[in-house]
Amino acid sequence: MFSFFKKKKIVPHIKLSGVIGNVGKFKQGIDFSGQEEIISKAFALKKTSCVAITINSPGGSPVQSHLIYNFIRQQAKKNKKKVIVFAEDVAASGGYLIACAGDEVYANSSSIIGSIGVIYSSFGFTELIKKIGVERRVHTAGKNKSTLDPFQEEKKEDIERLKNIQLDLHKDFIEVVEKSRGSKLKKTEVELFSGEFWSGRKAKDLGLIDGVGDANQILREKFGDDVVIKKFEKSKSWLSKKLSSSNDHIDQLANILDEKSVWQRYGL
Repeated sequence: MFSFFKKKKIVPHIKLSGVIGNVGKFKQGIDFSGQEEIISKAFALKKTSCVAITINSPGGSPVQSHLIYNFIRQQAKKNKKKVIVFAEDVAASGGYLIACAGDEVYANSSSIIGSIGVIYSSFGFTELIKKIGVERRVHTAGKNKSTLDPFQEEKKEDIERLKNIQLDLHKDFIEVVEKSRGSKLKKTEVELFSGEFWSGRKAKDLGLIDGVGDANQILREKFGDDVVIKKFEKSKSWLSKKLSSSNDHIDQLANILDEKSVWQRYGL
């Protein structure tokens, strides 16, 4: 007779979407400072046993990825709450690193998952500036200050130095995945840490995620059809960007192209 007064279960739901890091002048990406308060509030919500996090990101800054991952784990331990992560279109590179903060990780069967690697890309303009008669003048204090200058010939020692840094970052990434997924990772002929990425269905077979499904579906299966999913998401001031002065249009276009190039790495 008292079932009518029974309180519904509440699950805080954080949504992280975009390239990781401060992307350009308008800082449109996911970064720690922009998400810290939201993450704290979600974990501080009383009478909840878990926090759900949806991630939709092709990656970006390794540092910001680690900061967000570590903070989620710290909050989970502090508040004694389980973390369930859901990947949408993409949880790749730094996006997958953040997803590893989940005690359980789910994705759509067509999601892009993985890309456990490190990438650096640029252009070389040495031949171009020769053709148009431009002379490059660089003066430094410190012989390595102009490392990988796109207007100068590549140096073997610069590439080796970059590779060593990439190997260190890759090792850190692998340690996070192995710590998070542990024995769930399947031993197969597939090299998990090559930088390759897979569909959600294949990622489940490899042990990179726990199952296939979306947030609404899985949370209702776990907590009942009457579960209340309380959303925590950073508001996007897109309108204010649209209304910014005409002098900012070039910056906006550069930001959009920069972010788009990262998404297109995964065919999106």
